[in-house]
Amino acid sequence: MELQKVLIIGAGVGGSAILNLLAAVENMDVIAIVDVNREANGLKIAKELGIPTGKDWRNFLKDQPDLLFDVTGSPSVFDDIQQELPSHTILIPGSVASLIVQLMKDNIHYNEKLRKEAHKYNTIFNSLGEGMVGIDVNGSINFFNKSAERMIGVIAEEAIGQNITKIIPFSELPKVCKTKKLELNRELTLSNGLKIVTSRFPLIDESGFTLGAFAIFRDMSEVMEMAEEITNLKEIQTMLQAIIQSSDDAITVVDREGKGLIINPAYTRITGLKEDEVIGKPATVDIMEGESIHYKVLQTKKPIRGVNMKVGTSKRDVIVNVAPVIVDSELKGSVGVIHDITEMRNLTNELDRAKSLIRTLESKYTFEDIIGDSHEMSISIEQAKLAAKTPVTVLLRGESGTGKELFAHAIHSSSDRKYNKFIRVNCAAIAEELLESELFGYEEGAFTGARKGGKKGLFEEADQGSIFLDEIGELSLNTQAKLLRVLQENEIVRVGGTKPVPLSVRIIAATNVNLEKAMHTGTFREDLYYRLNRMPIQIPPLRNRKKDIPQIAERLLFKLNQEYGRNIEGLTESSLLRLQSYDWPGNVRELENVISRAMIFMAPNEKLLSSEHLSFSLNPQNKENELSIEIDSGPLNDQLDRFENTILIETLNAMKGNKSLTAKKLGISLRSLYYKLDKYNLQ
Repeated sequence: MELQKVLIIGAGVGGSAILNLLAAVENMDVIAIVDVNREANGLKIAKELGIPTGKDWRNFLKDQPDLLFDVTGSPSVFDDIQQELPSHTILIPGSVASLIVQLMKDNIHYNEKLRKEAHKYNTIFNSLGEGMVGIDVNGSINFFNKSAERMIGVIAEEAIGQNITKIIPFSELPKVCKTKKLELNRELTLSNGLKIVTSRFPLIDESGFTLGAFAIFRDMSEVMEMAEEITNLKEIQTMLQAIIQSSDDAITVVDREGKGLIINPAYTRITGLKEDEVIGKPATVDIMEGESIHYKVLQTKKPIRGVNMKVGTSKRDVIVNVAPVIVDSELKGSVGVIHDITEMRNLTNELDRAKSLIRTLESKYTFEDIIGDSHEMSISIEQAKLAAKTPVTVLLRGESGTGKELFAHAIHSSSDRKYNKFIRVNCAAIAEELLESELFGYEEGAFTGARKGGKKGLFEEADQGSIFLDEIGELSLNTQAKLLRVLQENEIVRVGGTKPVPLSVRIIAATNVNLEKAMHTGTFREDLYYRLNRMPIQIPPLRNRKKDIPQIAERLLFKLNQEYGRNIEGLTESSLLRLQSYDWPGNVRELENVISRAMIFMAPNEKLLSSEHLSFSLNPQNKENELSIEIDSGPLNDQLDRFENTILIETLNAMKGNKSLTAKKLGISLRSLYYKLDKYNLQ
């Protein structure tokens, strides 16, 4: 990784924190830290680390730093730096620097947490008495625990990546992987002469695809040979005591009546039952789900292996092997070995839950779906990526049609809440009298028609996930007050209720109106504004990033080809130039509308969309969008609908896609406007 040269301006608390973090990063070279105060703590730290210091940052620009952190907090210093900054140097202001410091601290914390979790699970698998070997569909070993090392005589580092037949020549795992049929308690003699009893399981995902196979095996010779060869049950009890007390697996011995004789510490650990609760008691005392295998063995006098059961008060998942104890052809009792597979089942369940959440994920888009290489769009995307890594409330600002919802989806999909729900709410499209109950839910009897038992609101539905509040500027002051409570207290109160409901919800808000103006006119709460505006992201209009239009147009063409069943191969140079000459007051939504109309009127054999196919309204010189109404002989209602549709389009274009201004211009409410836009498919 290429070494990045860093210059830090300001050696106070912020500068010291950045210095300490960057000094520990391998690919970061702090070339100097400067401060006019020679007693600043950061300068002392730099001297201890052997990093150059100074009073004037200009002296170090000759070293051509890649990154320059300004943590002085002085606007004048920031302006001076911008004027003299080398072209390739990235200037990072103090606010962003603080965020970077926090992100780096969080990264260190979560890496350490991940390492501990991985160590915990490795410890679990390596502490089991059973040998465990896993292979992929090609037969290559991808899992090999400590017990497998001990029994097979090969260390994991040598086994991982090898074909299973090179390590265990007569292994049946490839067959199990191919047939997808499990094999329980099969005997196998290893190349070192050790006899094992093994069970083999195919690994199949929820779609039915085979991922590989997994074997669990155990050297059962000591316990089973004693159970079959010792001629006196009391002698067995004495001789086995030391062995069973040290076993990682639970061992239980019963007499011919099925009454408990011996248990070991592992049995108590797995079942939660102590000796006085088992000794002399029926063999069924530990069973939560399933039938007693001891009783079946005592009846048949034949061993039974590989039975899945749940035992103990905590209903641990286990595999049970039981063999009869026969002395001089006389049944004396039976001995059972219980293998705890609860941790393995829990891991499997967690994996299934994660897959299930992924299948039901409501977030559709990621940052890969956001198109744009322009400088303006790149800044917005980078800000959104930073926001995704923190739980901070995000405020997306931009004109209608710029892609605010797309950004909201991408932020959720890149956050640590991505496996939980993403709820989208258009605050202007829901009637005011319904909005509060939709957002916060209601209790039974809260109002006429309220559902029995009440109803969860959208905030509760989004618990542990994210909620996208579009058109946030259209909320009433009463609803704003309730939203403020969510932001401040992380809880809601249902309509008609008094009990607060705690929540953990990531709020992503969006607006295309001037909240500052609304705040001054009293239609938007000042305290809510400052709560929402902690991470504002301005999404540029399409007219400010026209270089992105060719990419966006190609993507829209691909999408519309699928919708219309067409196979249009691309756009001509002249059509792209014409698209780039227009200012797009309706932004990307208008661009899609124009391309869609052009495709509809193209002949079936035409493969390229040319400038002739584009609407005449794209003429950049046609500034006067004069309304022209052509009266025909159709029904009055149809003519009125066409007339209304034309008025809506022309007014939206005149207001540059701003729906609030459009509604005001037409003298209708914003909700009425949304209804009409939906009616004519102009959203």
